[in-house]
Amino acid sequence: MSSKAHLNQAIASHLIEMKAEDKPDQEILIFENGDYAHDILTYKDLYENSNKVARLLLDSGVTKGDTYAVFMRNHPEFVYSMLAGPVIGAIMVPIDPRSRGDRLRFLLDNSNAKAVFVSGELLPQLTQVISRLPNIKLVSAIYRPEHDVSVSSDYPSMNEILEKDSWDTVSQQIMDVRHPMQIIYTSGTTGDPKGVMIRNNRFGLYNIATKLVWKYKPNDILYSGLSLTHGNAQAVTLFPSLSTGVKAVFSARFTKSGIWDICRKYGCTSFSLLGGMMAGIYNQEEKENDKDNPVQTVISAGTPASIWKDFERRFDVKILEWYAAVEGGFAYKPPGRGPIGSFGKPLPGMMEFRIVDENDEQVPDGDTGELIIKMTRGETKVDYHDLPDASEKKTRGGWLRTGDLVRKDAEGWYYFVCRKGSELRRAGDFIQPDHIEKVIGEHPDVSEVCVYGIPSASGAPGESDLVAAIAPVPGRSIDPKIIYEKCKTDIESNFIPSYLQIVDEIPKTISEKALDRVLRGQFKTDGENVYKFDDYRS
Repeated sequence: MSSKAHLNQAIASHLIEMKAEDKPDQEILIFENGDYAHDILTYKDLYENSNKVARLLLDSGVTKGDTYAVFMRNHPEFVYSMLAGPVIGAIMVPIDPRSRGDRLRFLLDNSNAKAVFVSGELLPQLTQVISRLPNIKLVSAIYRPEHDVSVSSDYPSMNEILEKDSWDTVSQQIMDVRHPMQIIYTSGTTGDPKGVMIRNNRFGLYNIATKLVWKYKPNDILYSGLSLTHGNAQAVTLFPSLSTGVKAVFSARFTKSGIWDICRKYGCTSFSLLGGMMAGIYNQEEKENDKDNPVQTVISAGTPASIWKDFERRFDVKILEWYAAVEGGFAYKPPGRGPIGSFGKPLPGMMEFRIVDENDEQVPDGDTGELIIKMTRGETKVDYHDLPDASEKKTRGGWLRTGDLVRKDAEGWYYFVCRKGSELRRAGDFIQPDHIEKVIGEHPDVSEVCVYGIPSASGAPGESDLVAAIAPVPGRSIDPKIIYEKCKTDIESNFIPSYLQIVDEIPKTISEKALDRVLRGQFKTDGENVYKFDDYRS
């Protein structure tokens, strides 16, 4: 009998310990660092280094049920810190590395974090708020050579912890798959972010998705530039890699201009992204070697229907579309099956989907309504950290209220329309921003586009004037006249933006969704970077 027979592979830290005994030297994760040497991690590295971090947490007074934050980009130390928590039952809070100021303070304070693991480049953001967070007992900083920043001696060095040849090892202390593993915060687009409690058994659910949906093969090599603080990178890339032994490559951050070169360099056969990122890749200038890449499948959430076929054809890939939220729910459309634009169908036998109106009445096929979801086995539950009323409201009547407006066709395929409350209508037409974004994004001077609405100057209820926020390709500039001429040629007159808003970059959430609320807050009709269509009609 194996010495690890008492362990449960449905718990991430248990699985890593079992793999480290069985295949200690198997290379499993690669962290590419651009011009710097990449980091290659084996199962032995993952087990030993996460155990050292678990020991550090215990010695610092962080124990079962306590929370600790991980505040860094995609680095090996992120994974070590993540896997340390389940060993002792501490709960990790992954924090978007772009957080700063009041948002960063809120996340650390609301989660009651008692420790923070931070990379040196982000330490200044943390020190700005640390004095207002008396509950934090430990701040451990990691020095990364690619950052070219020194780490203050005021904080225990994570480098020294990881470089130890011997340490007082920690035995697995948690056997319950229902014990919390993480608190992942929502983006907070309509208010303060909410922390969603993720339990150990989510790791097992990811394994089910790997077998039924992703269907990775042993010789696949996965890639992600999405932040590991986001559920997508964990569900599609990290955890499937750890459990199946399929190698995965991570970048510290997403690069739309370099993604194909990275995949060529490491032989990546699949990568994961989100719809807004796909548009950014598609808007890059076409190259003769676009098809010359090893990628077979792109796993995407939110592919713009307007570029779907062209993206597949240009890069010689197939798109696997899927839908999910950190609170729950799952649907997918296998490559080559179902209609373009659909995010698929729910996993059979696991959950039920309904589309309802404001009175919870089911709407006919083809009509738009809110998607609500119910588990077919077990309770439909959302556990927001310290928000019992919000948790109950989210699952009122035993159904998860997604807040997403969708429609379903007669064959049962589902289509995302928009977030509830963000509908765009103009002169009675329902506006689909992705078509406008595609047309504008095709111009060689344009890097990214985000189309959003502002209250109509006419004052008509529910009507919007359209704004196209445009970021230029680095080193180039945007000529509003040329953009409007293209719009007049390629877009119906009612869909032409009322305004162009020229910005240096499109602000985004951790999930790479455009933050139109930020753009809306910066918008002024008489702003120096704003150009009105009425001035270019003739």
